[in-house]
Amino acid sequence: MPTTPDIRLPLLFAAMASFIVLGAYQAVLGPALPVYQQMFTLDTATAGWLISTLGIGSFIGIAGMYFVGHRVTPRLALGAMALGAALLALAPGWITTLGGGILFGMGYGSVATLFNARIMAAFGTRGPAMVSLINALYSVGAIAAPLVFVALGSDPRVIFWVIAGIALLTIIASGPAGRAKAVGVANTSGFRFHVPILVFGALAIGLEVCLTGLAPSALILSGIAPQKAAELLSMFFVAFLIGRLGLTVLANRVPPFAVFGFALGFTALCALGCVFYDPVWFYPPIGAAVGLFFPGFFMTATARMGMDTRVAPVVLGTCHIGAVLSPLVVAALIPQMGDKGFFWLMAGSAGLMALFALAVYRPMIR
Repeated sequence: MPTTPDIRLPLLFAAMASFIVLGAYQAVLGPALPVYQQMFTLDTATAGWLISTLGIGSFIGIAGMYFVGHRVTPRLALGAMALGAALLALAPGWITTLGGGILFGMGYGSVATLFNARIMAAFGTRGPAMVSLINALYSVGAIAAPLVFVALGSDPRVIFWVIAGIALLTIIASGPAGRAKAVGVANTSGFRFHVPILVFGALAIGLEVCLTGLAPSALILSGIAPQKAAELLSMFFVAFLIGRLGLTVLANRVPPFAVFGFALGFTALCALGCVFYDPVWFYPPIGAAVGLFFPGFFMTATARMGMDTRVAPVVLGTCHIGAVLSPLVVAALIPQMGDKGFFWLMAGSAGLMALFALAVYRPMIR
């Protein structure tokens, strides 16, 4: 793909807008669920399939990018998101609504794969900082969307029309960058499968999902009131955003695997603080470290595996494996480990990973 300034800037704009939309969509999917449940007279188990459509569609999108990623344009990926959101807004029937969720998920996985790889390639030495920036903006969408959802009357059809509109405007504003295929990116340095970094990534993203999805329940189990637990989760995401924004400054100065290892060590220390002192003080700061997991992993994996268009789908597919399996394992272990068992697990897992990262540090940064 051409990397002249006139292409790079619209590409960056499209990536920034797209990641805000990705964060917004995921954040409002949960609050929208009860509305659809009432609208279609569904039981909770049936309605829960709407949440699953994001993962199902995203996996399809990532798998598709592995095989034909060099042919997919930003406009095509964003178009899938816009059409999926429009179907969710129309909601003519439950099956059609689920189809909209899957279609948006396909665009979601395609956009995440496409922009992470192309921004990294297009900006050269500034690529790591730009990748950190667009991933930080995901958090902006996730923080703002629930507030907008409430301001619009908590009507999911309205918020999904807004999301569809933003996706369409992004297509229009991206100009030539929206139509560009990955001509200059495909197979420029070959595809080098690197198992160690993929294992690190799967485990780290698994920790991330546990520390966001299971932590509220763990906080309540440790004696914290539900409302306070929700507030602590919000503070966690604010720290998450700060961590990613901070990485935009450090990304060109510090090896990404050093950032990744530091984040694991800091997570372990804060989790121990939750065990021995108070989660109220030590859980929210973990967000700053967790925000570094994916950028550190992605940039290291790209450096080790090459800029072939198949690399990003493999990396993001690995994230999905960790995101699916880790919560299942941790959720099964928590009840057997007492009221601070969750944080013991997080501290032990992150600590062991940090030690292994230190042991293989030199080979990873070559």
